[in-house]
Amino acid sequence: MTAFTHLDKNDSPAMVDVGEKKITRREAVAQAVIVLPEAVLKALQDHDFATSKGPVFQTAVIAGIMAAKKTGALIPLCHPLGLTNCSVDITLNAQQEIVIRCTASIESQTGVEMEALTGASVAALTIYDMCKALSHDMVIKEIKLMEKRGGKHDFKRQ
Repeated sequence: MTAFTHLDKNDSPAMVDVGEKKITRREAVAQAVIVLPEAVLKALQDHDFATSKGPVFQTAVIAGIMAAKKTGALIPLCHPLGLTNCSVDITLNAQQEIVIRCTASIESQTGVEMEALTGASVAALTIYDMCKALSHDMVIKEIKLMEKRGGKHDFKRQ
């Protein structure tokens, strides 16, 4: 296992110096899953996935993209990055859970895992916020990196 990269020689928090790294194409995909009570899911389906606050999934897509773009301002030691692309896709799986996938990409000296994770997280939180009037019994049950490409090594969750 490698050492923590966000600590300096005195074990104090430090931003990673990426100045000597090569600029390469980097992409990351993160996923969040939300479990809704059956009544909330049915209410969403009955109203074309809209609430009095507006279209739930479309609002969550915009929120996720906006959050990914602001990751450097939200996570203290993240580099501020100008993403070349970001997308958020929201679907229902076979278990009737909402699955959010955020894909972020860039040509840079550092990766975009945190941007993808932030985008998926905020999209999930937006869905929670837009549905909480119907029930607070929702669970954001997982937020995880699914894959990353570029940089030192690639990663793909099995």
